[in-house]
Amino acid sequence: MTDLDLAGRIAGLTDRARTDLTELVSIPSVADPRQYPPEECRKAAQWVADAFTEAGLHDVHLVETPDGSHAVIGHRPSPPGAPTVLLYCHYDVQPPLDDDAWTTPPFTLTERDGRWYGRGTADCKGNIVMHLTALRALGDDVPVGIKFVAEGSEEQGTGGLEEYVVGHPEEFLADALLICDTGNAAVGVGTATVSLRGLANVVVTVNTLEGEIHSGMFGGPAPDALAALLQLLASLRDPETGATRINGLDCEGSWEGVGYDEEQFRKDAGVLEGVRLTGTGSVADRLWARPAVTVLGIDCPPVVGSAAAVPATARARVSLRVPPGMDAGAARAALAAHLTGAAPWGARVEVETESSGSPFRAATEGPAYAALGKAMREVYGKPMAYLGQGGSIPLCNVLAGAFPRAEIILMGVEEPRCLIHAPNESVDPTEIEHMAHVEARFLQEYAAAFTK
Repeated sequence: MTDLDLAGRIAGLTDRARTDLTELVSIPSVADPRQYPPEECRKAAQWVADAFTEAGLHDVHLVETPDGSHAVIGHRPSPPGAPTVLLYCHYDVQPPLDDDAWTTPPFTLTERDGRWYGRGTADCKGNIVMHLTALRALGDDVPVGIKFVAEGSEEQGTGGLEEYVVGHPEEFLADALLICDTGNAAVGVGTATVSLRGLANVVVTVNTLEGEIHSGMFGGPAPDALAALLQLLASLRDPETGATRINGLDCEGSWEGVGYDEEQFRKDAGVLEGVRLTGTGSVADRLWARPAVTVLGIDCPPVVGSAAAVPATARARVSLRVPPGMDAGAARAALAAHLTGAAPWGARVEVETESSGSPFRAATEGPAYAALGKAMREVYGKPMAYLGQGGSIPLCNVLAGAFPRAEIILMGVEEPRCLIHAPNESVDPTEIEHMAHVEARFLQEYAAAFTK
């Protein structure tokens, strides 16, 4: 099959890609039973299994992982002498957060200004559709063996698939692993992600009183748990620059790869006019080479319905992103020690570990990266870019440990305008088309490298 034929096939699959994504986005597959019924994730998993069976994979089935989520696993035998490639994606999504902040319903795919909007359109259901489009375009001419896995609890960070891989490594063994949960530096800029930050998420609880008490009768000398928590959280940042500052943790790393223009970052992140960026150093330093703390949520009395009472307990969920070269376990321990040691007024502080994952750095000198670079240049007309990624994919380190000779490639349809994890998530449909083309050409080029 010529590249021109392949490009034509992929372009002809655009309508089907939209139909696929519309169906997938309509399933609210948030892997948190406190927010959405588990049946929705099971429904999404079955949709993926049926679609990839139709696309030519064999024995596509659901397996229950140790955290209770279901992974979708399948394969396609390798032609004689050809390598095997693992295709990864995940079908679970982030919750929509504030429904009122969405311009259109989060679980209804909507086209606006040339983009497709909806939760999961990019992260990561857009990558599922990218895989499907590439396989359908190749048809019976898939030149490599395929192993496929779609994770069901990636966004919750509960480690179900990571534990399953350790117990069933033979189901994932491959020469190259395409971890498709990242994306390009910008629309039209073919990119491989070569580093990932790890994470250490904790829940910190502050207790100061046996119970809430009247603020008029006791407020003043009575220690306010919410005020104590706020002071505790404020200690994690430099008061002038807002840079992350955690006792016992090096927060001054530097990034030596491709940079990230500050004005472009402000635009991509939607930073309001007049609001300064936090931290020091380049944007790339802060994103990809230094630890970064974020307060993800706080449990406290809401404004509407709150009483004239001194809070006795307050709780926060705190996330620490950990750069390559830093041990995630040590970072989590430093964060916990800082939170415990910074408690004001003798307040009682408990720190519970919610999830953790190590950072990752890829080796890029092998035949898989060479094949990907050639495919990217053909499709996008320019050399492949290499970037860091602020997000975390703990599975990469598990796979790297299990298969040290395999090349791990991170790529996909996501780019800054997608606003993954935020309201109004979207994907540029041309990225699905182009990255499906890249994936198909990569499989061809990678197979060819083994026959030379």
